[in-house]
Amino acid sequence: MAAERTRHWIGVAVALAACLSMLAAWASWRATLDRVMDETARRGDNVLQLASSSLSAQLDRFERLPALIAEQELIRQLAGDPENSDLVMEANQYLERIQQMLDASDIYLMDLEGLTIAASNYRLETSFVGGNFAFRPYFFEALDGRIGRYYALGTTSGKRGYYFGAPVRVADEIVGVLVFKIDLDSVEKSWRSGDYAVLVTDPDGVIFLSSRSEWLFHVMRPLDAAGKARIAATRRYADTGIKLLDVAEDKNGDRHALLRIGSSEFVQSQATMAGAGWQVHALIDTASAHREAMASAAVALLSVALMALVGAILWQRRMRLAERLQMQAAAQVDLERRVEERTLELRQAQSDLIQAGKLAALGQMSAALSHEFNQPLAAARTYADNAAVLMDRGRHGDARTNIDRIISLIDRLTALSGHLRSFARKPGQKLSATALPEVIDAAIEIASLRLKTANARLTVELPAQLPRVVAGPVRLQQVLVNILSNAADAAEGQVSPLIRLEAVTDGEHVLISVEDNGPGVNAALKPRIFDPFFSTKGVGKGLGLGLSISYNIVKDFGGDIEVGTSRFGGARFVIRLLKVSDENPVQGVPEMASAAQ
Repeated sequence: MAAERTRHWIGVAVALAACLSMLAAWASWRATLDRVMDETARRGDNVLQLASSSLSAQLDRFERLPALIAEQELIRQLAGDPENSDLVMEANQYLERIQQMLDASDIYLMDLEGLTIAASNYRLETSFVGGNFAFRPYFFEALDGRIGRYYALGTTSGKRGYYFGAPVRVADEIVGVLVFKIDLDSVEKSWRSGDYAVLVTDPDGVIFLSSRSEWLFHVMRPLDAAGKARIAATRRYADTGIKLLDVAEDKNGDRHALLRIGSSEFVQSQATMAGAGWQVHALIDTASAHREAMASAAVALLSVALMALVGAILWQRRMRLAERLQMQAAAQVDLERRVEERTLELRQAQSDLIQAGKLAALGQMSAALSHEFNQPLAAARTYADNAAVLMDRGRHGDARTNIDRIISLIDRLTALSGHLRSFARKPGQKLSATALPEVIDAAIEIASLRLKTANARLTVELPAQLPRVVAGPVRLQQVLVNILSNAADAAEGQVSPLIRLEAVTDGEHVLISVEDNGPGVNAALKPRIFDPFFSTKGVGKGLGLGLSISYNIVKDFGGDIEVGTSRFGGARFVIRLLKVSDENPVQGVPEMASAAQ
């Protein structure tokens, strides 16, 4: 009966633990997803504002130029006398000069019938001269005395552009139309540099600008008959077929406007450009938000499961202890006394061992975290102080730059936190083809505070065509920060502290050397310099972990690190890394197991 009751309560406990684990995982997933989706929506609003501003600025830059050119005497004379060949040639050359000076796409003059009589591209085979564009809305808007505006695909050039049409007047009478075409490709290219998507739709819903070229000339919902007729009448997109995107909207999803295009889900922000009649859309992919929410749920699930396991172990131990006490009750008094004494001694030893294990784990964790996070946190503090001063002085743009740098450092700390288990990492991460200049620049930025404190002058020598290497960018940056910081420690106190960083190609390897003019490393200590907890610094100035961690990281990359004597008499550390080549591919290759994480 007792065994049956025990099995019953074990089953109840397991079921309760499973329910609690699932509930904790769901609650963590829900809270994390809501938070990250709110952050994603705010970021989308910022992207939308920047995209709309850049597009409006490009249009405003050229808006008044057509009217000014239309008032030029040469243009007015030619519009009044279009058969004058001398005036035509002179106007062609004038419009060509203006087009080159203003970096416009094309400038041309049309008569009252829509026939082009002069153009900046008169020298080209695709010249507009002789072409009739009376079907374009900007032409008849200008004939009505207004500034015409229209976005379309050129029927002659095949290039996208935004058109401004201005009336040409002689004695208050409209005698022609001056057209100014600008290229918006530069604005579109600037959107492609981010990890977001931006698209712009015309009044009929056709996507004509997009950071993703595969979405161009698509609609997010079917065109009606009137829209098709307007596009055909104005030949807005020439002979380009308008296709339908695979789009699904979920306006009620998670308090945000969600848009699904194909298999991807986005948080959508949109705004109207009133002057042009366009809709600007900013799309932020929600994949990272869902990944973060799932990771949070997994952590919560594992945490509750671990607590349940610990509880089960403690409960099992208690049950066994109870059985042992029952057996001892039947023994002789003397044996009972000895067993009790031995039990007390065992518990005390067990408690001491657990406490020692806890202190050792805490010591290792604190040492690693202190060593690896010290430099980025110091740099972040400097940027924060500078940002406060800049904001007090009204230099909000510069302050924003500092804040962006702080965010970058925080992202780096997040990445570094996955690499701090120094001597027992499981394999699974992937190496990549790493660009050294970017890693070196980031490492110098993090170590800049230590270099400045040491008053050290850092010189960097990198060849123009430095090949990529087999490495992990974040951990290689960690190694360089360690070595630069050690060099600053060594050079500090010299008359002219000097540190030199150099990278050269050596056969199938790339060598990165860091040398200083400090006291150097004693020859007897060189064999131990990479041992854990070995340090040549004074008490309180180093934990002896940095070089050991760096050594294991470089070994993980398939490389090597050694110490020698610099040309300045100090220490010289040389990192040897594999060069990316056909013999050393890295795409999709798991990292080797090492002690670097």
